[in-house]
Amino acid sequence: MPTPARAVLICALLLLGLTVANAGLAESVTPDLQRAEVLAGMAAVGLMLVAVLWTRANPRSAEKVPLQGDQGLVISDQLNDVQKHELAWGSHMLLTATPAASVLVLWRQQVVLRRGLISQSPFQPGAITMRAMERDQTISLVNTSLFPGRAEFDAMLPSLPAILVCPMGDEGVVIVGGWSPRCFTRSDERWLEGWTKRLRTTLGAGDVSPVSRDSV
Repeated sequence: MPTPARAVLICALLLLGLTVANAGLAESVTPDLQRAEVLAGMAAVGLMLVAVLWTRANPRSAEKVPLQGDQGLVISDQLNDVQKHELAWGSHMLLTATPAASVLVLWRQQVVLRRGLISQSPFQPGAITMRAMERDQTISLVNTSLFPGRAEFDAMLPSLPAILVCPMGDEGVVIVGGWSPRCFTRSDERWLEGWTKRLRTTLGAGDVSPVSRDSV
């Protein structure tokens, strides 16, 4: 519970305690005293409600999950300088401005970027990734423990607690793994979708030959 909410709750309990004590010490119960007791009780309950709402409005952030991987940056050498710069800039922004722990970009069946926490396992798109590309819609796995198909992303980084899969049509996809469950906001998704459209244009302007396996 946030400190301000805790302070409000303490005041509410103090007010409620004083109200009960006042009623117990009164020599006689008069209409005025009854009205005062009711108002004081309502005020105490109101303060308790404020404390609860304050806590819900400022929920405690989920703790980071300890992930296994090495910090690194791997960019395909088949890209030109403009494409490399775009990938480096966008992935840096994702890792610094969002709760992203790992970023992978797949373009024409080739992994052209890994950044953040990375593994050396070859990545192959599975059912969830292919569905995102076919529908050309972002898929958000807010808590991967609830999705049986999450194993397809273990080659990216094992046990990622949250994943965003943002397609570039049927030609590629950007996959972002988060540090904790439900860590990505709608704003993070919109930013990723905007950058993915820009990245698709940049990669499409060059020649990245498709390959049959992970080359980085």
